[in-house]
Parts: sequence; C-alpha cells; structure tokens
Amino acid sequence: MSTPKKGNLSPSEDELFVVITAGNVQEASRLLGCKDVRVNCLDEYGMTPLMHAAYKGKADMCKLLLQHGADVNCNEHEHRYTALMFAGLSGKTDITWMMLDAGAETDVVNSVGRTAAQMAAFVGQHDCVTVINNFFSRARLDYYTKPQGLEKEPKLPSKLAGPLHKVIMSTNLNPVKMVMLVKENPLVAEVEALEKCRRVMELICEKCIKQQDMNEVLAMKMHYISCVLGKCASFLKDREDKLDGLVKSLLKGRDRDGFPVYQEKFLRECIRKFPYCDATLLQQLVRSIAPVEIGNDPTALSVLTQAITGQVGFMDAEFCTSCGEKGAEKRCSLCKMVIYCDQACQKMHWFTHKKVCKTLQEQREEQEAESAEMRLQQSREESEAVKEATGSMRELSVEANGDAPPSDASDPSDASSIPAADN
Repeated sequence: MSTPKKGNLSPSEDELFVVITAGNVQEASRLLGCKDVRVNCLDEYGMTPLMHAAYKGKADMCKLLLQHGADVNCNEHEHRYTALMFAGLSGKTDITWMMLDAGAETDVVNSVGRTAAQMAAFVGQHDCVTVINNFFSRARLDYYTKPQGLEKEPKLPSKLAGPLHKVIMSTNLNPVKMVMLVKENPLVAEVEALEKCRRVMELICEKCIKQQDMNEVLAMKMHYISCVLGKCASFLKDREDKLDGLVKSLLKGRDRDGFPVYQEKFLRECIRKFPYCDATLLQQLVRSIAPVEIGNDPTALSVLTQAITGQVGFMDAEFCTSCGEKGAEKRCSLCKMVIYCDQACQKMHWFTHKKVCKTLQEQREEQEAESAEMRLQQSREESEAVKEATGSMRELSVEANGDAPPSDASDPSDASSIPAADN
C-alpha cells in the first residue's frame, strides 16, 4: 500500500482530526468505521491521527487508533517525528508505554538527529525518558519460555515470565524495592526459581552487548537485576529470616549518620562485577563512583539510576528513604528529616533510623534557629537601610527648600509692594 499524501484528506478525515482534538472517542470510533477514513492519513504537516492523539495526551484515543491498525512507527512528519516522540513531548508516561508496547522503535531519529528519549529529555519530560530507556517487551522475555534447538525444557518456566517482567520494567532501581518485588511473589521467591531468573538475566545481558546495535544501558540493568536475584537466592539458602534479613541489611545505617553502608558496598560490587570491562558505560560509572568516599555524594545508587533511567540526579521529587519510590510525602514526625511512602516503609526503616532520629532532630532545630537568626539579621539590615534612605531624602528635601524663594515673596517688579521710606 502506498504512503498517503500529505494533506490529501477526505471530509471525514478532516473531521477525525477535529474530533481527536476534542477527545470525543465515541465519534472517532464512528468515523474510523467509514470507508473514506484511513487510520494512517496525513495532515498537511505529515502528522497521523495517532501522532495528534499522542501529542495531545489523549490515551483513550491512542488506544482506539492502535486497535484500528494505526502505524506506530510512521515518520512521514515534515521533521521526521514519530508517535513515540510526540508521546514523550506530551509528558504522558501511559501513552509513552502504550506506543512502546505497540512496537514503537526507540532508536529512530528525527531531522535534527534526536531519538524519542532525547526529545523528551530536551523538554524536561524525564519520566517519559525513564519509561523509554527501561522498556523491555514481554515478547523478548517470552522467547526464553520456549525450548530452543535441542533443549528439552525452556530456560525460564512460563509462570515466572510475568513476575520477572515486572522486576525488569521497574524504574525504581533501589535494591530494597527490587527485593520487595521478589518477596511479594511466592513463585519467584524460591531458590530454584531465582537461579533460573538470574541465568536468563545474564543471557539477556550478554545478548545486549554482542548484538549489532549494542545496548550497554540495558545490559547493565540486566546485570544489576541478576546480582539482586543472586543475593536473594543466597539469603534464602543461608538465613532463617530469609528476605526480611536482606532488606534489613540493605537498610541498616551506620550509627553516626544513618548512611546505609552495606547497600552502598553491594551496589558498588554489582557495578564492579559487570563482565564486559571494555564497555564505555562501565568505565563512566567507575570514574564517577571510585573517587567518592562511602557516605558522600554521589552515591552508587544515584549514579546507577542516572545511567540506566536517564533521571538527572534526584532533583525533581522526593524519594522514600526505605524503598526509593518517587513522590514520597510523609516525614518522620520527630526529626522531620527523612521521607517515606507510607507507614509501612517508616516501620520497616525504624529499627535503624531510631538510632539517629534525635541527632537529626537536633540538627534540624539548630539549622532552623540559624535560619531564623539570619532572617532577623537581614530584616534589621533592611530596616536600617530604609532609615538611612529616609534620612537622606529628608536632607535633600531641606536643601531643596532652602534654595527656593519664599512662597509669599512679592514680585520686585510690582512698585506697590515696595515699602515706603521712613521719614
């Protein structure tokens, strides 16, 4: 089928674009059933209905268009934009995910040489960047659930594919969160299952490095997940408290400031064990982390998160101290210095936080007192400045009045105003 010409629209197709802008899914569904409506028609700029819906953030409309066979990878746009690029520009993570799940290609570039992730990053839509950089289709994982070649059984039992895919797609790389995802699924939280999942992660990591279009970022993420799964298996073998013990180990902070030393060492070890020493990403991570003393910034988690998800540091939102989930809003009622998702995360962290809570409270109170004193001093200085300015204005006013003639002075040219001479 030939590519539709730009701007060559039927009246019904013109109406479809209007309906998409209005967000009327029911009317759009009716129009898509008309014979003279092509789901991949192009407006005068080369935009398809799907591109319009994605850019305008209409998730239901995008879903409808995809169901009718919309081409998610069409890039006839005048600047070679794709629907995924428009989804990233819109800032809608659900639409970005929808485009990816429909088969959107992530490495296509537009007329200025930018990918969808780079376009989203350029306009500050970092959540969409994270979704794009972390996407791994379920179909790619399902490949390992089928016997290959002479294999009698698959490398990954099909019942593990769903839970493992959930771990892979997590954009929260905090190891505590990863362990919690494993812990909440009994199918995965067994030594044998974990070993199989870990082995599949290693195979995917190897494939990402050795394929023609090498993907070091995805390889590093798969390697990191395999390390977490391996650590879970180790604790299940050796510890009676099982994964609860691993969570506590990762959360436990040192006495003087609560910094989770074990977590930092574990993350550094994961990076160090990346099996492909020539990888550019590995060298960048090592250069960023190696000179930093444990307990200082940047932490291994922040560096790894930025490398894999594309999030620039942790400036846009608050993150849970326990699990690292974005958007945490609750604070410890005593020190008000640490943040949690909910009471469950606070309770999980209390065993170690209670050792430094009072110290943090005192630090906060001291900082607040210093800030109050600074504000008071600033207020005094501003008040003095106002007084000085007011005094200067008064002096100028007096000087100006001294130079001016009296308001009741007579006009010397008026003879009648001259007093008579004394006899």
